[in-house]
Amino acid sequence: MLAGYDTLITTIALGAILAYSFHVVLMAGQLSLGQAGFASLAAYTSTLFVPDQPLFGSLSPVLIGLPVGAAVGAAAALLLGLPVLRLRGVFLAIATLAFGEMVRVFMTNAEWTNGALGLRLEKWATIDLVWLILAVLTYLFWRLGPSRTGRAFAAVREDELAAGSMGVDVVRTRMTSFMASGAIAGVYGVLFTYFFGRITPGAFDFSMTVDGLVTAVLGGYLIFFGPLLGAGFLTAVPELQEALGFDAGWIHPLLTGVLLLAVVLYLPGGLSSLAARLRPRRTPTPPQDTAVDDLRPLPEPGSTVARVRGLGKSYGAVQAVRDVDIDLASGEVLGVIGPNGAGKTTLINMLTGLEPPTAGEGDVLGVALGSRGGAHRYAQAGVSRTFQHSKLFGRLTVLDNVLVGTHVVSRGTYGRRLVWLPSARRDERRATRLAWAQLRRVGLADKAGLRPATLSYGDQRRLEIARALAAHPTLLVLDEPAAGMNHVEAAELAELIRSLAEDGITVLLIEHNVKMVVDTCTRLVVMNFGEVIAEGEPREVISDPAVIEAYLGADETGEPEYA
Repeated sequence: MLAGYDTLITTIALGAILAYSFHVVLMAGQLSLGQAGFASLAAYTSTLFVPDQPLFGSLSPVLIGLPVGAAVGAAAALLLGLPVLRLRGVFLAIATLAFGEMVRVFMTNAEWTNGALGLRLEKWATIDLVWLILAVLTYLFWRLGPSRTGRAFAAVREDELAAGSMGVDVVRTRMTSFMASGAIAGVYGVLFTYFFGRITPGAFDFSMTVDGLVTAVLGGYLIFFGPLLGAGFLTAVPELQEALGFDAGWIHPLLTGVLLLAVVLYLPGGLSSLAARLRPRRTPTPPQDTAVDDLRPLPEPGSTVARVRGLGKSYGAVQAVRDVDIDLASGEVLGVIGPNGAGKTTLINMLTGLEPPTAGEGDVLGVALGSRGGAHRYAQAGVSRTFQHSKLFGRLTVLDNVLVGTHVVSRGTYGRRLVWLPSARRDERRATRLAWAQLRRVGLADKAGLRPATLSYGDQRRLEIARALAAHPTLLVLDEPAAGMNHVEAAELAELIRSLAEDGITVLLIEHNVKMVVDTCTRLVVMNFGEVIAEGEPREVISDPAVIEAYLGADETGEPEYA
């Protein structure tokens, strides 16, 4: 019944496969337009390996070309990614697009490719094979979504800074998605070539890039079946146009452009997100038992967690931090206060690996300050933090936000999920129990299925703390966590911080609510103009004349004003 539609049906599958090469980089928040180059390199290389006769009498020779194409595409993506993945946004798009054009020009002028005329080949790729490859890809992305790797992709897409602070290796995650894109584009190039039986440089031009990107965006990159939906929809448009008798060639691109614009403006998640909108929202069910007993032990009380000497940070001629000495002991709550611009946030950025110091030395949990590896290396050592301005993952639920926090204390499950190993389910349940335990601790368990944007500002701050706690940190750095909270919420937060210290967690607290700091901290540091001007027991420090003059001020009796 469908015999006359073989080419149409296969075109849908090929379009979906191409779209998946864009889908995987969009999942990680990257706009790469080099897939035409990867596909072209893979397709031409495969012609050197695919034999002229069937394998073992009946198997398609393209089965040799597919792994070759995937390997060539991934290798090309790796070599290209090493220099260009330093770029972001439109600059990455331009660089990768230029790569695709360079490949096209090279293939057009190379003698072994027969130039612009291309090569004629046997049509070894059948409709069954193309759809089988598409089914495999769809399955791979289905199993990726709710895995630890899938959450890492989503975290990098939403906020690279927060993802790194949760222990996600941002550079490796971006490179993984980039290489996966190259491999999928390579598979597409081989299948396209051996289905139509011809290869030319013009088949892998800018229009191919546009088609793949539009299909991925239209179908949606937040749900695994988005590329298939987008490919089916875009292929149906010209067929419907022909059935209705409209022969004008401008109708298809016009309708596609209008539809794409509508999706970008009113349905950013693509057509596939309609399914999520129409489906009744399910409220996550908390597990009965949230105990997790195989976490790494915390250091002995009083042991050194961090030690820095002469720490400094300069931005050109401006010294944001200079000559700071700090010791942190396990189980203590160290407060850092000071006026705006005193260097507090710069200090903790250096202590958590977000910025390298320009002077001084020291280590945090055995990681030398300024060492290579970035924030995720400090997170893996046991450092977790919140930010002065909340950095939550807006398109993830409250529960999924906290699940990202479990990244450093959970094992990768994606490979085991593919073959349905029971250990993968056990590890996912363990991460889920840990996430629920932290949500209960901060009082957000009843809001696990909501998006962060629907929470009050105080709840958003608590959510960020829950996410940081899910990493089971040895050192928890809180950057103005009480900002936006009323006095009742601030008192509850102070009680939470004290309970964390009782559990053995070291807390470094940056805060402008001086009363809360005095009531909560065991030791207090005051900074002004990048320098430490006082340090010691909190009530003694706030009575220091230098602190009163620089930060607190005094009432009529001469007492510091901070209540």
